[in-house]
Amino acid sequence: MGAGARELGGFLAALGGWVAALAAAVLPQWRQSSYAGDAIITAVGLHEGLWMSCAAQSTGQVQCRLHDSLLSLDVHIQMSRALMVISLLLGFFGIIVSVVGMKCTKVGEEDPVTKGRIAVAGGVLFVLSGLCSLAAVSLYATQVTYEFFRESTVPINASLHLCLSAASLMLPQPFHHRIPWSRW
Repeated sequence: MGAGARELGGFLAALGGWVAALAAAVLPQWRQSSYAGDAIITAVGLHEGLWMSCAAQSTGQVQCRLHDSLLSLDVHIQMSRALMVISLLLGFFGIIVSVVGMKCTKVGEEDPVTKGRIAVAGGVLFVLSGLCSLAAVSLYATQVTYEFFRESTVPINASLHLCLSAASLMLPQPFHHRIPWSRW
């Protein structure tokens, strides 16, 4: 496989990771639990995310409510929100910088060494983005695990798995570039 194909493959993987991180950030399935009353008719599924909480009834009706105030949220939700926003911003800038530094684009400098350095800088932004996503998910999962062992509710976290996958796609991105680290 040529260097250009590896570079494009790394960029597409990182771009896919950024899109997955964006989806994970907005989905309300960071914590899921359910409650069934005396009859199956009163079953309710509860979903909590970084931005809203939802309740899905067994009748198919779903009601979502945005979190009222930033100050009334738990600290782990505030920190996870901040880390996900930072992750998405770093990933966005990583996309722009990586496109400028790729061999297949005619944007920016014509010097291959400079373009290589720009591409590596984009890769570093993607790595930082992936680390922020990973930190947000780890922080939230730690709190969910703590509450699980403290209480008797059973949470299932679909968005946490999506965000972990997103981080794993963004982290190896700079290793697909053509410039060796010794020339940086």
